[in-house]
Amino acid sequence: MNFELIDVRTEAGKVGIVTLNRPKQLNALNDQLMSELGEALKAFDADPAIGCMIITGSEKAFAAGADIGVMASYSFADVYKGDYITRNWEQIRTIRKPVIAAVSGFALGGGCELAMMCDFIIAADNARFGQPEIKLGIIPGAGGTQRLPRAVGKSKAMDMALTGRMMDATEAERSGLVSRIVALDKLMEESLGAALMVCDYGQLAVIAAKESVNRAFESGLSDGVMFERRLFHALFSTQDQKEGMDAFVNKRKAVFTHS
Repeated sequence: MNFELIDVRTEAGKVGIVTLNRPKQLNALNDQLMSELGEALKAFDADPAIGCMIITGSEKAFAAGADIGVMASYSFADVYKGDYITRNWEQIRTIRKPVIAAVSGFALGGGCELAMMCDFIIAADNARFGQPEIKLGIIPGAGGTQRLPRAVGKSKAMDMALTGRMMDATEAERSGLVSRIVALDKLMEESLGAALMVCDYGQLAVIAAKESVNRAFESGLSDGVMFERRLFHALFSTQDQKEGMDAFVNKRKAVFTHS
């Protein structure tokens, strides 16, 4: 895959890594970058050898927001007729395998929203999160007012959306926005370790777990529990369930075949 605004590689033949690559713009997100990102993630998702993906940026910025220089000239007709954001940013929601955001530096506006679209966030100790759109006369438009309250609660999300202030890595972890904080020089090592751990498990169970956790934000408790229960039951028809339980009983390491 050849791209202009992202770098794509694999690690250990199992993990797909996408690095946002607009350094002069602090990885500001534009239509081309988001289309390339969606294409790369879909290709990894379709590759049976890939079990997990990582999205990252530079040490200075995961993504400092959407490309305001381009957006400044848009009219309502431009964004509405062009289906701005919905058309290509939302592609990440169709990815079935886990996607980890490895965040260092600024993750602001669209960058924070992109990180929240991932399945979990590992943050370097220099990470800064924020939704500063209010300073531009607009509001978050890629899920910031919806995903942020689900992660950190109404009061803190309101604080960030209405004041535009940034949240450091410590506050982000304490608030539930990120899963863990690591030293900047250990960010990719830690993220890759987490991704490889996911890859060692059966893909059917991993995908089912992701679907089930996501369902918690889309349905009521009773419907969510029933969805979980049916996936739990269904996994008893897989070879990986037989292998995993036999390995546990016989005190050996399980070797999953994703079947």
